[in-house]
Amino acid sequence: MQSIKKSFEQYSIANYLFKWTFLVAPMAIVVGSFVALFLWLLDKVTQFRWQNGWVIYCLPFAGILIYFLYQKIGKKTEAGNNLIIDEIHEPDGGVPARMAPLVLFTTLITHLFGGSAGREGTAVQMGGGIAGLFGRWLKLNQHDLRVLLMAGIAAGFAAVFGTPVTGTVFAMEVIAIGSIKYDALLPCLIASLLANFTCNCWGIQHTIYSIHFMHSDTNTFFGIDYLLIGKTIIAGIAFGLVAYLFGEMQQSVKDYSNRLIKIKWLIPAIGGFIVIGLSILLNTRDYLGLGVTSENPTGISIVNAFTLGGVTSWSWFWKLVFTAITLGTGFKGGEVTPLFFIGAALGNFIAWISGAPVDLFAALGFIAVFAGATNTPLACTIMGVELFGGEHIIYYAIACFIAYYFSGHSGIYSSQRISSSKIRSENIHHPTSIKHIRDQHRNSK
Repeated sequence: MQSIKKSFEQYSIANYLFKWTFLVAPMAIVVGSFVALFLWLLDKVTQFRWQNGWVIYCLPFAGILIYFLYQKIGKKTEAGNNLIIDEIHEPDGGVPARMAPLVLFTTLITHLFGGSAGREGTAVQMGGGIAGLFGRWLKLNQHDLRVLLMAGIAAGFAAVFGTPVTGTVFAMEVIAIGSIKYDALLPCLIASLLANFTCNCWGIQHTIYSIHFMHSDTNTFFGIDYLLIGKTIIAGIAFGLVAYLFGEMQQSVKDYSNRLIKIKWLIPAIGGFIVIGLSILLNTRDYLGLGVTSENPTGISIVNAFTLGGVTSWSWFWKLVFTAITLGTGFKGGEVTPLFFIGAALGNFIAWISGAPVDLFAALGFIAVFAGATNTPLACTIMGVELFGGEHIIYYAIACFIAYYFSGHSGIYSSQRISSSKIRSENIHHPTSIKHIRDQHRNSK
């Protein structure tokens, strides 16, 4: 009797795997193709901006265009990634299919004219929009639609960064702080692998990073460099605090803009003028756009943050300011690549003042600031392995986990639910969200 039950269980698992492969595969291929198109176009508009520097002076008008596009056809898609997270928690009308082409177009506009933004938000929103469309076509029930939306997130994230395992874990971890939605494990893994494979098949190549630092036996005790671990702990605290600063500054820019500026289409226009003014004041355009590389090969960028002297002491802060203003005033794009920039530049600075390996600490900042701002320490630790290799995984984990705690109950996704409080003594009634906590703090002042 027991053997019959076990056989039936294995049959059910095989049936489950077949079902989700069938449901996820076409969606993931479409998402991977859209992401490939997006990355190709993003490279083209960036090259155009570098070759035609005058276009940045049109940034305020680009912001006005984006505002009216979302007013006329965007509707609730304005919420972006938060809409997808809300739909996973509490389905309410679904994720509109128009989210995918709209966010793709408006993100390209942002980058073309010099807004400081990323690409993850666009890829995830395209994944969610396409997954929502497939879910409606297939007439899925609420549970299956929820899983498919998570698979869409995984597909978009994996394809845009070339990190399929990270994409899988990120989609399960980002929904709620302190818990992982394992019921979507296989669908997310299938979606991540297929979307990343599809993107690669279109000829898209991702930036390759490497850490050249190697341990010296003379600096270790039983194979562990305790001094370096101590420096990593201190750096992790700094990464978490900066992640908190980024999330709160971006939200503050948005809140104060909406409160003080009554004519709403003026908000992105003013934001655009401020970004232009800061570029002129600092006499550099290195903080515009994506920031992975710069127009000048020796300029400030993520790639150059991995070398001593590749960034300045305040590069991390200026990228934070540029991005908070760009996204907080209504331009489109993701936050994650700017977070990579901020973290790598901050890690470079910490390494310089502490005597730590520059490339290792740039890599730690790269993933740990992201971990703190998105509350996804496990996904970011895995990202370290996928991007930089697994030799230094203990430092990845320490930096990401500490940054996660020191970023507090904050983050760039205000719809994230809090499943488990980071501080047991804190009075948080479950389930709640980052937005709810922010509102409580604002009302208590």
